[in-house]
Amino acid sequence: MKRKLKLLFLAITAVFLVALILKEPKSSIPKSIEEEAHIALQYFPSLQDIPIEFKFKKNIEKSVMQAQPTWSGLLKSKSKRSYVILISEKFKISGKEFKTLDVPKDVLIGWIGHELGHVMDYQERGNLNLIGFGIRYVLLKEFVKKAERAADSFAVSAGMSNYILTTKRFILNHSEIDKTYKNRIKQYYLSPDEIMEMVEQQDSIKDKD
Repeated sequence: MKRKLKLLFLAITAVFLVALILKEPKSSIPKSIEEEAHIALQYFPSLQDIPIEFKFKKNIEKSVMQAQPTWSGLLKSKSKRSYVILISEKFKISGKEFKTLDVPKDVLIGWIGHELGHVMDYQERGNLNLIGFGIRYVLLKEFVKKAERAADSFAVSAGMSNYILTTKRFILNHSEIDKTYKNRIKQYYLSPDEIMEMVEQQDSIKDKD
C-alpha cells in the first residue's frame, strides 16, 4: 500500500513537469482499428472535438483496453483535455495468446465503446476529482466496480447496448476464456441482465415522450 501511494505521489508530481514539455495532443487511430473506432465514436458526439489517441501496447495487466487522461490534459479545462486509449496487442485464452484484432468486429467495437464510456465519465469530473479518481481506482476495489459500471452505463445510454452485450457474451460464454477474467467481468461490470433492464427503462421513457 505504501509503495502504491509513493508511486501515485510521484506520478502526480510528474504531471506538472511532463506537461510543460509535451506537444499539443491530437486524435490518432491505428489503421487496423480505424473502422471499429469510428463506429464507436459516432455514438459519442460530445467527444468529437476531444483529442483521443488509440495506442497499442504489448500487454495491459488485468484488462484488454484502458482509457486514461494524458498528463498534459490534467492541467487543462475539460474542453481542452486529451486522452489515450491503450489496447493490448494480445490476450490469453486457456493459457494461449491471441491477437486482440482477431476478435469479432462487434466485440472490438463494444470494447472500444466501454473505454469511451470511461472518457465520458472523466469529462464530467474536475481536474482534482480526476486525480482523486485515479488514486481511488488503484487502492479501492469497490471504486473499481463503481467506475467500470459507470463506463458501461455511459456506453449503453449512448445507444451502444447491442455492442456492449455482444462483448459481454463473447467473454462470459467463451468456454476457453480464463475464469479469472470472467470473474472480474462478473464482479466489476454490468451484467447482461442489468444492461437489458437499462434498455427497457430507456425505451419506456422514450415511449412516454
